[in-house]
This record gives sequence, C-alpha cells and structure tokens, in this order.
Amino acid sequence: MNKQLILKKRPIGIPDTTTWQLESNPIPEPKEGEVLIQQHYISLDPAMRGWINEGKSYIEPVQINDVMRAGSVGKVIKANNHPKLKEGDFVTGWGGVQQYSVTNGDNWYPVDPKLAPLPMYIGTLGMPGMTAYFGILQVGEIKEGDVVLVSGAAGAVGSIVGQIAKIKGCRVIGVAGGANKCKYIIDELGFDGAIDYKSEDINAALKRECPKGIDVYFDNVGGEILDAALARLRMHARIVICGAISQYNNKTAIKGPSNYLSLLVNRATMKGMVVLDYTKDFGKAAMEMGAWMAQGKLKSKEDVYDGIENFHETFLRLFSGDKMGKLVLKVIED
Repeated sequence: MNKQLILKKRPIGIPDTTTWQLESNPIPEPKEGEVLIQQHYISLDPAMRGWINEGKSYIEPVQINDVMRAGSVGKVIKANNHPKLKEGDFVTGWGGVQQYSVTNGDNWYPVDPKLAPLPMYIGTLGMPGMTAYFGILQVGEIKEGDVVLVSGAAGAVGSIVGQIAKIKGCRVIGVAGGANKCKYIIDELGFDGAIDYKSEDINAALKRECPKGIDVYFDNVGGEILDAALARLRMHARIVICGAISQYNNKTAIKGPSNYLSLLVNRATMKGMVVLDYTKDFGKAAMEMGAWMAQGKLKSKEDVYDGIENFHETFLRLFSGDKMGKLVLKVIED
C-alpha cells in the first residue's frame, strides 16, 4: 500500500492535526512512458504553508483532497518504456508527501547517491541550495567587502546564503533563534557575527554587529526583523525577499514594514525571488556548489526525522525553530 498525506482543509493560523489525513491506497501502476518511484525522503519547507492557502501566488495552491505537495528524492522501481529513466535510477522531483509516486519524468532529475547522500539532493544540492545560490548572487548582487545580513541563518536556505557570501569575501551577520544556533553559524559555518532574536533587542544588536550599516539583507522571516534591517541600510543596498516565516501563520493581515522609506532615502532596492525562475541554470549551480563542498568551503546539514506518520509534528518544527539546517522526513520503511 501507498501511504499518502491528503490535504483536507485550509487552516487558519498554525495547521492542526485535522489539516491533513494519512491514507493508505494501492500502489499505482505506471502507464506507457511512465515510471514508479519509491520515495525515500521528503523535503519539508516553510513555503508548504503558503501552498495550502487559497489565493493567488507564484504557484497554484494544493487542492483539497490532493496529496500534499513536496519535493522528494527516491528510486525508480518500475519503468514502462520510459525514454530516459530506467529501474534502479535515483531521481529527485515533486513527488509529494507519499511513499510512491508515478510520473512521466517531467521536472524529475537524476541524482547519484555515490556522490552525495540522498537527503542532500533536497537540501544543499536541491531547491533550498538553489534558492540561496541564485538569491544571494543574482538578486542580492553581492560583491567583495559587502556587509551581508541573513535572517533564518541556521536554516536550510540562510545557512547556505551566509556561507556563499563568505566565499565571495563579504562580512556576514546571521540572525537566528537561540544560543546554540548562534554558536553554530559562527563556529561551524564561519559567520562573522550572530544576533539571537529570542534574547536580544534586534535594533541594538544590529547597531552592534553592523555599525556602518547593511549592503545586502537576505530576508527569510519578514516582520520585525525586516523592519529593523530597513532602518540600517547603506546607500544602494539590496534586500532579497525570499520568505516571511514569521507571518505565515498569522490569523490577521500580514504586518508590512513601516521603515520602507529607507529604500527611497538610500536609493535601495527590495526584490522578491522565486527559485523556479532559475531552473535552466540549476546544473551549473550544483556543480559550483559541489566543488565548494569538496574544497571544504561549504558545509551541509540535514535534520532527518523518520516516518510519514510523523509528518505533522515534524512539519511544525519549521515554525517552532526546533531544528537545524534542512528539515527532511524519511518516508521509506526499512
């Protein structure tokens, strides 16, 4: 049987246990030109919270009674005359929160478990890593000597953003929640400074860590931290809007920045980025990031939890902050 997580209602605020329902259905058979994939790992990302809202966004919402959308990585276990994929191939794509998926292969890409562990292909070498790479290099347009501020700095995207900025010769300050995360981004990832938003006044801490202001702010959280960063911008600063996790579970309207006139005063820019716009260049980015990893310049951390039955409590770790690096759910049964 195929265990699948089905969306049952659109939540208001933090999703509860009735938002999804775990079902067991027959394993599908691939039709002509299709393959059956046994999924090993599912990617858990903050964007998933937005995908279950109704309304216009950069991607269609998950429909009620559909399998929950998610990135995944797994193994082809049956191929029905597929032109490119064969049994035994490992692939990554949009398999959803389920143990088996059938696909014609569109938007699925081969991966090699001998070169990197499978969870890394939905982390540093997958969508989060690509988001960090294109977000900081192409949208943030960093240059050597820039002061770069990253929120969600111990997370899947933020941790990679900060390391890439260091590789490119920037001074990097990370905003994270808790002493352990702040210690991690400095001691293990090489950030130049850290701000613990849970125990520090964010404005005072920014003044301490960025006394001359900020050239690039990579925003994963929105809200109060975005507002504080706006007040510290340098001339021609760039803000990359990647996410706003502090606002995703609001029961009221999203709280926007009150310091936005700083963009005018400093001739600064604030631009949104969606990683799907850069898919044609993923291969090139993965090769460069892989080289950095081989050289010891880029570190990857996956926080793996076991069991599709534990999706809900694992998913909530995204919003409680009770995780480090990329959050992954193992769905294959040993």
